[in-house]
Amino acid sequence: MSEDKKLTAENAAAENISDEKEAAMDKIANESQSAYINKMHLYGRIWTLLALAAIMAVPVLFCIHLNTWPKASNVFKALASVAPLFYITAIIETTAYTPLLGTGGMYLSFVTGNISNLKLPCALSAMEAAHVKSTSDEGEVITTISIAVSSIVTTAILALFVLAFRPVLPYFTKEDSFFAPAFKQVLPALFGALGAQYFTKHWKISLLPILALVIFLIFSPGTGSGTLIPIGVVLSIVWCLVLYKLKWL
Repeated sequence: MSEDKKLTAENAAAENISDEKEAAMDKIANESQSAYINKMHLYGRIWTLLALAAIMAVPVLFCIHLNTWPKASNVFKALASVAPLFYITAIIETTAYTPLLGTGGMYLSFVTGNISNLKLPCALSAMEAAHVKSTSDEGEVITTISIAVSSIVTTAILALFVLAFRPVLPYFTKEDSFFAPAFKQVLPALFGALGAQYFTKHWKISLLPILALVIFLIFSPGTGSGTLIPIGVVLSIVWCLVLYKLKWL
C-alpha cells in the first residue's frame, strides 16, 4: 500500500509539473504574441503616417511648383459632398476587414490600397490553401505574407507594363480607338470576376443583397460606389443574421 501511495504521489507530482510547464509555455506564447502585435501596431502607425505624408506631399508640391493655391472655402465645399461617404466607407471597411486581414495585413492593406479587389481575396485564398483560420496565429502570419507578396508583385507588374506600354498606350486609350469601349468596362469586369466565385459559393448570403442593390440602381442609376458599398455591407450583415436565426446557414 505504501508503494501504491508513493506511485500515486509521484504521478500527481509529475502531472503538476506538466501542468506548470504547460502554463508557463502558454504564458510565454501569450507574451510573445502580445509583443508581436504591439510591434506591428507601432510599425504600422509609423508607416501609415509616412504614407499619408507622402500622399499629401503630391498636391502640395504641385501647388509649390505651379505657384498657385486653391481657396480653402473651395476645398471644403468640394469635400463636403464626398467626404462623409468616404468616412462611412472607411469605418465599415476597417470594422469588416480587420478580423480577416490580421494586424500586419491590415496596415499593409490600408497603406497599399485596393483591399476588396486584390488584398482581401489574396489573403482569403492563402488562408484557404494553408487550411488556417483568420483569427489564429498561423492566419496572422499567412495573411501578412500573402498581402506583402501581393503588394510587391502588383507594384512590379504595374511598373513593368507602364514602361512597356508607354509608347503605344495613347493609341489604345483614345476616344476613337477600337479598344476604347473595352477600357471603359475594365472595373465591372474585374469586380464581376472577383465576386462571381464568392457569389456562387455563398449564394444564400449574396442573393438578397445583390437583388436589393440591383433594384436600388434601377431607381437611382447614378448612385456611386461610396454609397452602394455601405448599403451592401449592412444588408449582408442583416441578411446573414436572419439566415442564422432561421438555421438556413
